Amino acid sequence: MIPPEKSTAVTRSLREAFGATEFEDIRMLTKGQTSSLVFRIVVNGSPFLLKIITRPYDVDTLTRMCVSMKAAAEAGLAPHIWYSNMEDRVFITDFVKEVPLPAASALVQIPATLRKLHALPPFPRVPDYLNSSCMFLTQKGPALDAFIQSVQSANILTKAESEELFTLYAQLSAVYPHQHPDLVSSHNDLFKPDNILFDGQRVWLVDWEAAFLNDRYADLAVVANLLVANAAEERNFLREYFGQEPDEYQRARFFLMQQLVHTFYALVFLLIGSAGEPLDRSEAVPESRDFHRRMWTGEINVSDKHMKVVYGRVHLERLLGNARQPRFNEALKIVSDRILENAAL
Repeated sequence: MIPPEKSTAVTRSLREAFGATEFEDIRMLTKGQTSSLVFRIVVNGSPFLLKIITRPYDVDTLTRMCVSMKAAAEAGLAPHIWYSNMEDRVFITDFVKEVPLPAASALVQIPATLRKLHALPPFPRVPDYLNSSCMFLTQKGPALDAFIQSVQSANILTKAESEELFTLYAQLSAVYPHQHPDLVSSHNDLFKPDNILFDGQRVWLVDWEAAFLNDRYADLAVVANLLVANAAEERNFLREYFGQEPDEYQRARFFLMQQLVHTFYALVFLLIGSAGEPLDRSEAVPESRDFHRRMWTGEINVSDKHMKVVYGRVHLERLLGNARQPRFNEALKIVSDRILENAAL
């Protein structure tokens, strides 16, 4: 079950972490959308999680992941780390036995968890290149230009969709703060419910490959798109995070980041899922809130190409629908006015 080329590294990890030379039980965990090999192992009668990273991450990415995961584990936000070896790409942590987390409870527990995460000492930054964070779409530079060009060249959108989407993106990009002090230690990969574990008492965050210093509203918007169904839930969600009633600017900026999230996931998942082929538009687009609810409960995952396309279309439809509501222009004005006020000080 362990790849032969990793057997020596795994044996070394067991010896250094537990003084053991073998595990008593092992089973592969197939739940979750990850390219890594993940196992539940039992050593000295206790369960642990063994992770072998298979993607060809560079040293900087692995270092950033390890620094972020260690800080989160020490803060009680990620499982305890028993072994970490970047060269071998082998990691052992506590195993979290999951129980379902109802959406109503998640709307309280997750923003509280994000508040603690975002209060940690700053994670490392990343250069301006495509990453799993929607913050990419608020950064100017050649990487963004190349990404937009690849989407346009793929012809995955109709002419009308393309014109409307990129007009909206231009509006968002012109207003949303690009250089600002509101950067915090962020997870950046919480669109996957599998990265949010609940043991019956507390929430744990796992899979830290995409962690870096980011806009605080990015994690908030991604989780809210999964869980928040109406205005009352949005206010409660933000109140749990900020520790007080959110003000007009916080709600506006949060809403604009949600639209950047929709833009990012629409473009990325349509691009990946279509694989250069025209989209099949005969299938109706699922309603966004119901689709995300089913993602949260595990009824849906977006691991295959077809579901990636569906997921991209869900985000595209939600973005276009939100942009036609009065709140879109209201939020743009509120954030733009605040930027002008700050510039005048």
